[in-house]
Amino acid sequence: MRDAVPTSAGTPGAVRPVPPDPALAEDAAAALEDLRSAAPLVQCITNAVVTNFTANALLAVGASPAMTDIQGEGGVFAELADGLLVNTGTPTAEQRGAAYEAVGARHRAGRAWVLDPVAVGALPVRTALARDLLEFRPAIVRGNASEIMALAGGSGGRGTDATHGVEAARDAAATLAERAGSAVAVSGPVDLVRSPDGTVVRVPHGTPLLTRITGGGCALGALMAAFTAVRTDPGAAAVAATTVYTLAAEDAAADASGPGSFAVALLDRLYAVTPEQVAARAELVREEVAR
Repeated sequence: MRDAVPTSAGTPGAVRPVPPDPALAEDAAAALEDLRSAAPLVQCITNAVVTNFTANALLAVGASPAMTDIQGEGGVFAELADGLLVNTGTPTAEQRGAAYEAVGARHRAGRAWVLDPVAVGALPVRTALARDLLEFRPAIVRGNASEIMALAGGSGGRGTDATHGVEAARDAAATLAERAGSAVAVSGPVDLVRSPDGTVVRVPHGTPLLTRITGGGCALGALMAAFTAVRTDPGAAAVAATTVYTLAAEDAAADASGPGSFAVALLDRLYAVTPEQVAARAELVREEVAR
């Protein structure tokens, strides 16, 4: 078992260990069961590098992917889909047009969607795009620490690589959560999910091999979009997706001899992970955030 995550409580600067909350694990397990029963249709406007892996990850976990990302269809399909991911990894003009159509349709209907601001801060076109899309109030924003900090107005990382740790992005996550009314998920060795109400949940699972395959983070964004179809609370959807994904990744790492076999094993483990395993193994920590 990992050590309990230190957290602020009471007076500013006070730190005390907080044990895992079994209720969080049970909700993540129930969300997985609900997702497999619902088999949500998830529209992905995502980058060309990860399209195949993202689609396979959604299929493995029990969702149905649709890579509908051209102008004239983006908004039409967004009205039909159960979930929507917009990923800024390769933002061609066609994809940018489809993204605006899709998020506009979701926003007008009051329906959830997920923004994954890949490489924001490092490059100008995608940075402007992601900041524009933020005005359409995504239910969840998911990125590494540098991407989250850049989206909030700070500097970015090195392309898709983070140059900041998760703790450095705490304030940026709070800023984005308040500005857009979104849950903000910061990926790292211990993932952080901040809900719009200020609740922070830590997910201390996963493996460094996720940083050695293409699409390790992008597929997680797609899973979050799938979980918004079965959880109206965006924080709960982000936590459930992160928990299921990182537990499967831990199991895949145990099976793998390197990045190639890990990528295949991750799909197998997403397919095999059960709600019972999630409830028994997840060590999720809810922080008491000082007000």
